[in-house]
Amino acid sequence: MPYDYNKERQEAIDAGGRALQSLHAAQNDLNSAKNWGIVDMLGGGLMTSFIKHSKMNNAQSHMEQAKYDLQRFSKELGDVSACLNLDFNTADFLSFADYFFDGMVADWLMQDRINNARAQVDEAIRRVQDVMNRL
Repeated sequence: MPYDYNKERQEAIDAGGRALQSLHAAQNDLNSAKNWGIVDMLGGGLMTSFIKHSKMNNAQSHMEQAKYDLQRFSKELGDVSACLNLDFNTADFLSFADYFFDGMVADWLMQDRINNARAQVDEAIRRVQDVMNRL
């Protein structure tokens, strides 16, 4: 079967669109978690921690989907001679510490984790959009 650049390019664009959709969903949840984290640091209590962690769990799910979508995007980009290499790392201990040691230190660590995740998602969005613009 002959190589069809336009078809491969469109497949890469479609895969990039799916990746961006997942990344934006994670970004929205992380922004919400950040806001709830601020409330939690100001003494929000158990319900606030629960809501914040719910947002973090949603963001983590979206980031896992984004990771899959980015791998697919990377594969499709390989078909049009471009590459993208992104990775997301998540750790569960800070979540555990925040629930069971609901003090200011654990809240600050969780807020830092949220901010780091937001920075990763923002960078991934920027890089995907950059590649998509070049397609």
